[in-house]
Amino acid sequence: MKTAFTPSRRKFLQQSAAIGGGLTFGFHVPEALAQRSDAPGAEMNAWVVIRPDDTVIIRYARAEMGQGSSTGLPMLVAEELECDWRKVRIEFVSTSEQLRRNRAWGSMATGGSRSIRDSQEYLRRAGATAREMLLAAAAQRWKVPGSECDAENGVIIHRPSRRRLRFGQVAQGASKLEPPGEVKLKDPRDWNLIGKSANRLDIPDKVTGKPLFGIDVQLPGMAYAAIAQCPVFRGRLRSVADERILGARGLIKVVKLEDAVAVVADNWWRANRMLKTLPIEWDAGPDGGASTASIREFVRFGLEDTSVPVARDEGDVEAAFAAAAKVIEAEYYAPFLNHAPLEPMNCTALVEGGRVEVWAPTQNAEATHATAAATAGVPLENVDVRLTHLGGGFGRRGFQDYTRQAVAIAKAVEGTPVKLLWSREEDMQHDYYRPMTLMRFKAGLDAAGNLTAWRIRDASHSILAGVRPQDIKEGVDRHALGGIVDLPYGVPNLRIEFAMRNSHVPVGFMRTVFHSQNPFMRECFVDEMAHAAGKDPYEFRRALLQAKPKDLGVLDAAAKASGWGSPLAAGAHRGIAVQDSHGSYAAAVFEVSVSGAGELDIRRVVVAVDPGHVVNPDSAEAQVQSCVAYGLTSVLWGEITLSQGRVEQSNFHDYRIMRLAEMPKNIEAVLVPSGGFWGGMGETPLAPLAPALCNAIFAATGKRIRSLPLSNQGLRLV
Repeated sequence: MKTAFTPSRRKFLQQSAAIGGGLTFGFHVPEALAQRSDAPGAEMNAWVVIRPDDTVIIRYARAEMGQGSSTGLPMLVAEELECDWRKVRIEFVSTSEQLRRNRAWGSMATGGSRSIRDSQEYLRRAGATAREMLLAAAAQRWKVPGSECDAENGVIIHRPSRRRLRFGQVAQGASKLEPPGEVKLKDPRDWNLIGKSANRLDIPDKVTGKPLFGIDVQLPGMAYAAIAQCPVFRGRLRSVADERILGARGLIKVVKLEDAVAVVADNWWRANRMLKTLPIEWDAGPDGGASTASIREFVRFGLEDTSVPVARDEGDVEAAFAAAAKVIEAEYYAPFLNHAPLEPMNCTALVEGGRVEVWAPTQNAEATHATAAATAGVPLENVDVRLTHLGGGFGRRGFQDYTRQAVAIAKAVEGTPVKLLWSREEDMQHDYYRPMTLMRFKAGLDAAGNLTAWRIRDASHSILAGVRPQDIKEGVDRHALGGIVDLPYGVPNLRIEFAMRNSHVPVGFMRTVFHSQNPFMRECFVDEMAHAAGKDPYEFRRALLQAKPKDLGVLDAAAKASGWGSPLAAGAHRGIAVQDSHGSYAAAVFEVSVSGAGELDIRRVVVAVDPGHVVNPDSAEAQVQSCVAYGLTSVLWGEITLSQGRVEQSNFHDYRIMRLAEMPKNIEAVLVPSGGFWGGMGETPLAPLAPALCNAIFAATGKRIRSLPLSNQGLRLV
């Protein structure tokens, strides 16, 4: 059965929302399951194609940026399908097919650790539906009741007679059957694939250099574009003396955009060399004098403002402070950060004959599609976006500035495919940065050291103000307050205030988003409270988490795995922190030593995570290790600074990332899935890392870390 569909520009644009905080759009699963095309092999539904040789093609509509979801999502389908996992292959979905088939694959966006948790049910139903159709086709061939047939490892078995048919033998007939209206999903106790480590489907080709990243795209007759953007955000192009390079070898065209200049040439090296020789005059606008210091003061004013909105107010904090035996206060700071993916922003586009083709490493293919259509001025149905692997994303590739530029440049040289590739310097200096944040805490303790009152004032940039301002209610961006407004601790008197302070610096979703900086501040201050109360930091937290069993569960798991409370080697000290985010729960313990000269030795990292269900434990463990690498990079060195309105850092020589030899030698991933829910794994393990490390440093030195990065605090990694 095929369904006619007339594309709706408005609907598609609405459903191509930015990733990160995460809008998800429902769709009718049976309708999606029923849509089939004339793909090679027998298409059982939108996700499953079975070939005569028993190869199972599972279609993948999300972005693969190293997180392993191109293996995890097919595992969900394969578990219910009961196919032979060794014969599974994946196939990327194109946006034109997604549009033509009325979004049969649901959301194509990847961000907020949502790939598995948002799609697990309909993917498992897709597998179960295909299985039931295969069983029905085999039963028809044998002329037996379907109830007498089972599927196992790619084979249909008739139990009474022990007859067998391979999936490939019945798939063609099965594809012609009407899909069942309802299917029963397996009980987790019966899973054979989910919960067991499986080899990643993308790794062999990556090892041999086969997969196509955006930067690898090669097309016949392709041109290359290098770009220079106004170094001051919100600035504009005033003029460019492009006559300086007219007639230069390989030059195709100089393209002037509102805030950028692109040089198109027959190779990128020439394009970039010519670009660097161009005299460009920029209009910096009113932000040309901004600096890190001025922006910090601008944000810090939010801590002093007397009229900020209240996000949460319980009890009477002022009365509790007046009655407290001890009151403590502290102010914390986290700087702007760059996403720093290894693959710089790039996009290849061809505009020809009223049609647009795009090859893009994007985290939101539908947004890429909509952006390409709008930029070229063509209908949505005249665009096709081909997905590639991503050389790192971390939230950056959900924004579409590089797509817009590539299509605009390609339109200027219509008929010629153009690959736009940003230089590392452009990538470093034109990001959507992790927001600068300041936070002020005040807490009251009674004579027994119990927490009686807590006031938190958060002053920060708002990402939602730029992408979904309608989600900001009464001046409160609850997304920016992640880990604060929803803190799990039981406090009788609590007041949380939010001061939105947006500068000219563009901010965006980054791995764990505000759970990157907010837990650092919150959990370090919890340690300050524990120290003031004269209590063990682990036990202090336990007492406050009695009403939150899952947070308490990972805290206990991390403490137990690390041997919390047991004797340590001479000079070694521990720190602990807990934080839930992205639907999962995590806690971390660091074991460190610090020399008198500030040499930091990270001896051991223990991270406990409860995501409810773990699909592929091997990938989950890799995500913990990845979070440690990414998180420590930020904590140790991460800082974007500005002078004269411009980002000062330009490459990895002055924006350090962790090197392989610097990784902690002992990283322990403790997976404690409690079942009953589906959480994320790509971001949650990062959330408690910074505070656990800084709390361990305090235990070792007696010095509180209230400002990042550690390189500014006289500490260096050994």
